[in-house]
Amino acid sequence: MGGQIPNNLAIPLHEAGIKILGTSPADIDCAEDRHKFSQLLDTLDVDQPLWNELRSMDEAEVFAEKVGYPVLVRPSYVLSGAAMSIALSKQELRTYLKKASDVGKERPVVISKFITNAKEIEIDAVAQKGNLYCYAISEHVENAGVHSGDATIVLPPQRTYLETMRRIKNITRKIAKSLRITGPFNIQFIAKDNDVKVIECNLRASRSFPFVSKVYKINFVDAATKVMMDKRVPPIDRSSFDLDYVGVKASQFSFTRLKGSDPILGVEMTSTGEVACLGDDFNEAFLKSLLSVGFVLPKKNILLSTGPLESKMEFLESTKMLETMGFSFFATKGTADFLKTHGMSAEVLYWPLDEKEPNTLSYLADRKIDLVINIPKNIEREELDNDYLIRRKAVDCNVPLITNLQLAKRLVEALYRTKPEELKVKSWDEYT
Repeated sequence: MGGQIPNNLAIPLHEAGIKILGTSPADIDCAEDRHKFSQLLDTLDVDQPLWNELRSMDEAEVFAEKVGYPVLVRPSYVLSGAAMSIALSKQELRTYLKKASDVGKERPVVISKFITNAKEIEIDAVAQKGNLYCYAISEHVENAGVHSGDATIVLPPQRTYLETMRRIKNITRKIAKSLRITGPFNIQFIAKDNDVKVIECNLRASRSFPFVSKVYKINFVDAATKVMMDKRVPPIDRSSFDLDYVGVKASQFSFTRLKGSDPILGVEMTSTGEVACLGDDFNEAFLKSLLSVGFVLPKKNILLSTGPLESKMEFLESTKMLETMGFSFFATKGTADFLKTHGMSAEVLYWPLDEKEPNTLSYLADRKIDLVINIPKNIEREELDNDYLIRRKAVDCNVPLITNLQLAKRLVEALYRTKPEELKVKSWDEYT
């Protein structure tokens, strides 16, 4: 029922003669061992991102060149995304490998192909003797590359193809049957253009079990406990199409207490809590969840620093929505020039390292900005330092900050379509 520790204890407890209820320790080991699980997926004809376990810097570079950058680097002896990194180039790969450990026989690293602009979807489920009993498919707002513990999660999915959901359910059935699962499990998927790949499968309750239980009004843990005890469970006849409401889980961060840390979302988990909210539609549930984790919605002034050109283009429609709603813009020079070419104006603020006024840091300190949208770049060191200084100053001055493009777009859309003062206060029981 817990996190990674119970899974790691299953085999030694089994070998010590302790009876393990539910899924057998041998099958838990099959899901936990990357090589065994990968072979199982190949047998089932289920797709997975290309990966390999490597024991030298040269081997790692050869593999990364073969599958193409970016690649996900994961030291094989850590948990919960710790020390994981996405390398965009050979130089970054070498830097991350040096930072992670001395790569060798005792400490190999797992490197897998990272799929850009893909959606991450997960399924929380309970199976009985290999047969799927109940399940919930939820989607992440952020693209793949944000740890599931930090991601904003939506149930039922709002922007996932029906065909993708059908494939996810079929793959889940195959895996549950092959591993003879009895009890709780969670599978994470990556999907792009209906192409679905399995990231990993955990034969235990995940952190999203309480969330899906509350949204679906089905106690997944109660069901899991009963099937593990070999008790009869009544059939469940409920699907995501039966819900007339939406649940959104937002993460709580404590960057203000972590002096000097960079407040961006990545493959390593940084959140310290989470809140789930229900709404009649996504926009309502999303705004409620943000408000519940202490996010203050903007009233007037927004600082835009929207990253590389493709990010600026992707956020253009959202910028026009913000202008329509009457927001005023401050921007760093590149973003201001981009807005000007598209018929919008922004007051230019100097980068922190320019040490000239009007400066982004002094405007943040004087609380002249209600919201910072800062999309990280992967370019020159000086620009990276400037971006970091803006993000850190926003956190230190308690100014709301968004660093993820998908999250920023969905926030703008939610504000455009739903007035915060019109959010309904309803009890859990009122959602049926």
